[in-house]
Amino acid sequence: MTYQDRIYGKIKIREPLILELIKSQTLQRLKGIDQAGYLPLYLKVHSLSADSRLVTFVKITRFEHSLGTFILLKKFNAIIEERVAGLIHDVSHTVFSHTIDYVVSNGSGRTQNYQDSILERFVKKSEIPRILKKYRIGLGYILNKDNFPLLEKELPDLCADRIDYSLRTALGCKMINRGGVKYFLDNLSIEKNSWIFKNYQSAKRYAKLFLKLNTIYYAGFPTVVMFKTVGDLLKYALKKGHIKKDDLFTTDKEVMAKIKKRLNADKTLKVLFDRIEGKVKFQNNPKDYNARAFCKSRVVDPLFKTNKKVKRLSEIDKNWRKIVREESKPKEYFLKFGA
Repeated sequence: MTYQDRIYGKIKIREPLILELIKSQTLQRLKGIDQAGYLPLYLKVHSLSADSRLVTFVKITRFEHSLGTFILLKKFNAIIEERVAGLIHDVSHTVFSHTIDYVVSNGSGRTQNYQDSILERFVKKSEIPRILKKYRIGLGYILNKDNFPLLEKELPDLCADRIDYSLRTALGCKMINRGGVKYFLDNLSIEKNSWIFKNYQSAKRYAKLFLKLNTIYYAGFPTVVMFKTVGDLLKYALKKGHIKKDDLFTTDKEVMAKIKKRLNADKTLKVLFDRIEGKVKFQNNPKDYNARAFCKSRVVDPLFKTNKKVKRLSEIDKNWRKIVREESKPKEYFLKFGA
């Protein structure tokens, strides 16, 4: 199989196990799950922001990111089990990605970990265990994230998942070009199961890029508007039986089609739908608001080599230490809908 990736270019995938997983219904479903959430509203809110030049974001699916994570791990010679874990790490995502964190529990979005919390249960009900068994790979080993430190690490550390989605987002919204992607990949290495930049300059450049992504996209006001409004729509649609819980594990398009069929018969649903279509005015107003919402904030503190020693960026840059401390806190917003 030859796969054309927007970051890594043309990649040949020959491993039978990987090919079978890619062709499975579980992985194929991710082609219908947008990485950002609900892209139309996401772009519309950005177009109303102070810098409309930022509205250059292209559609990225969970499928694309999953294959990207696999490819990145392969490029850096991770073991086959870690590549498999990277390929399937997002299969439990519901429709509209992290909007589910504004539907379940208290719907605050502070942590955005629902997908991780159900991954094991979801995988066990899929065809993945059968495929892994065929190739004599233990499911328990694959599902234990402690076995794969290159794939997953807690913030503010780097990991393959984080590196791929950040570079993919940065390229998609034209913060960097292909040359910029190559620069970061060329300056990365692996030592003792950790991602390490080859020098201070590349580590600082990547950290600043990630901070910009977080400020504008991952934890920005347009993002929380999108998460909260789509989350409210899904929560209401579930409550009224317009959609069922199983529908959350289909695709964005399928769920939206079911909701649209009920709009004329349910006025509240129509109001919530108009919000995700950007037909209702909104602002961030702490003094007068309809809804209080949080958004997970992300910041990295990369390791890098200096004089043959490994240091953290914050060890050398005191200002970055303050940034890591502040940006690690969830962002709070006060949404006012209507005139």
